[in-house]
Amino acid sequence: MRAVVLHGVGDVRVEEVPRPRVEEPSDALVRVVAAAVCGSDLSVLRGRSPLPRPIRSGHEFVGVVEDVGAEVTAVRPGQFVIAPFSTSCGGCAHCRRGQTIACEQGMFFGEFGPDGSALDGGQAEYVRVPLADSTLVGLAQAPPDALVPHLLALTDVLPTGHEAAVHAGVRPGATVVVVGDGAVGQCAVLASRRLGAERIVVMSRHPERQRLARAHGATDVVAGRGEEGAAEVAELLGGGSGHVIEAVGSLEAVRQAIGCARPGGRIGYVGLPWDVSLPLWELFGKNLCLSGGGANVRATLPGLLPEVLAGTLRPGGVFDAVFPLAGAVEAFGAMDTRRCVKAVLRP
Repeated sequence: MRAVVLHGVGDVRVEEVPRPRVEEPSDALVRVVAAAVCGSDLSVLRGRSPLPRPIRSGHEFVGVVEDVGAEVTAVRPGQFVIAPFSTSCGGCAHCRRGQTIACEQGMFFGEFGPDGSALDGGQAEYVRVPLADSTLVGLAQAPPDALVPHLLALTDVLPTGHEAAVHAGVRPGATVVVVGDGAVGQCAVLASRRLGAERIVVMSRHPERQRLARAHGATDVVAGRGEEGAAEVAELLGGGSGHVIEAVGSLEAVRQAIGCARPGGRIGYVGLPWDVSLPLWELFGKNLCLSGGGANVRATLPGLLPEVLAGTLRPGGVFDAVFPLAGAVEAFGAMDTRRCVKAVLRP
């Protein structure tokens, strides 16, 4: 079968690899219907995340179950399923508290574990899913193709945007500032609107992304960055916002979020923090609460799914480019150069 394989800095390939199979009684084999390219996938290409050896890429995918192990009862062959970006057992202390990203048995698709083992990613024709009963979320019936992008967003970016808004304390009537206009930032706008925010300011310098953010519910756009952007937000909102979302992960974005927050506010951070040293004095000086981390997709997804199925929550707009699996190199390039917000791969 074909799969996307990351080899190192600037080196992504589509290769013929052995087709996975059920190895453990708790496994499921899934035929991939759609997969996505994530900003974190680009970290290897940019040299931020070195690889000990090549790995099959991708942690966002939906598909149809082809085969299951003897212990699998929650999903069945022929069923359409949504796969969170990490596996989870559902029974350890962390999973029981809803912290499925910290599952004692969990692994991230397309990444190496602390012991050097790797779980093959979903940018492929087929993928093996361990702990299938407690990881996969199955649908009662196959969705129409037009709904697939919206369901694909549930594997990562929509739950991440939602948790960012929760970390930022967004509630009905709130005024929110979103730092970042990528897929997670866009989903944070959607989530903030869903949670009842009255005013949503998105910080963006890209006209197409500004339009997408407004379609998702943003009321204001600020193009400035750094101190200039923070000053513009402070003037616009009369001193800043009590609810700020950081959806980029750079030190510049963190400082911009701090600058946009009013004293006593909350910052929800979900951007992968590459090369970020926490500016504690800046947080301390404004009495800010900083809360965030990776999304607990398996815990969050079930609460969002009914609205996606009903069509009242439509995150699929973040996918603005579709490529065949064979075109994955072009898809990575389009995202790396910001020619698209988020790319879909269709095997």
